[in-house]
Amino acid sequence: KAVGIEIVMTYLAIIGTVMLLITFFTTKERVIPTVEQKSSFKEDLGDLVKNRPWIIMLLLTTLVFITLAMKGGSYVYYFENYVDANSLADFNGPILNGLKSIGVNFFGDNPISAGFGLFNAGGIIFMIVGISLSKALADKYGKRDVFGSALFVSTLFIAVFYFFPATSVELMFLSQILHGFFYGITIPLLWAMIADVADYSEWKNNRRATAIIFSAMMIGLKLGLTIGSSLVTWILGLYNYIPKKFAATETVVQPDSAIEGTKMLVSIYPAISFFIAIALLFLYEINKKMENQIEQDLITRRKA
Repeated sequence: KAVGIEIVMTYLAIIGTVMLLITFFTTKERVIPTVEQKSSFKEDLGDLVKNRPWIIMLLLTTLVFITLAMKGGSYVYYFENYVDANSLADFNGPILNGLKSIGVNFFGDNPISAGFGLFNAGGIIFMIVGISLSKALADKYGKRDVFGSALFVSTLFIAVFYFFPATSVELMFLSQILHGFFYGITIPLLWAMIADVADYSEWKNNRRATAIIFSAMMIGLKLGLTIGSSLVTWILGLYNYIPKKFAATETVVQPDSAIEGTKMLVSIYPAISFFIAIALLFLYEINKKMENQIEQDLITRRKA
């Protein structure tokens, strides 16, 4: 298994590098700032701190990735220590047998490992479906409103995990699929809204600062991933989780508090940061009407 992970990650690294190079060499600037728009780094930073939509999006990006890191890092503990293995095997059996009949056998025979793999796969597949609907919904209703609504519904399907019994595997998979679908709608919109913030900055200040706005957002992304992944281990410690390397035997019996912690980590705790992100959108002023106004004003200004 360790060798398999090494091989897969090597392939992914090569593919990712090639795709990044293709992106770099085929991307063209569509909006070229004029000489009059040139500014210093100090001026760009000054524009950022006065740009309320940018501050909101920075906080929102950080909160979103806190949830993603926390939730993604907790599922393995949830499946290993809470989900009933027999119920998982009964649910996955027909699916795995069907996949094996067509030559797909990479999920393995371990019910926990196979269940975790299918669980993630189901969420990702329906996430892609949600992504495909994102643009049409945003064009009709506006990015902010679609993003907030889809994020709210997806959060509900995270929070509800707390109430599932260990044997309710069907409900777990259904909630994961629905969460993936609605969260998928938000994925392209987050970055499109950051682009709107860049347009807003140019609209207000007559200077375009796309690079610093996007690079500052990447700080929020990295910060969110760091905080979220750190919270997983910290919270497990608070709930007295016993790591395998500290266990007296190979079979670890977790205390009830640790089981409660794993349930909270895949449900209530990640839902909190998503709900805070949704609340911040009420302060985000770039709605569909303002999007259209900014776009038309900038087109007119650039033509002039």
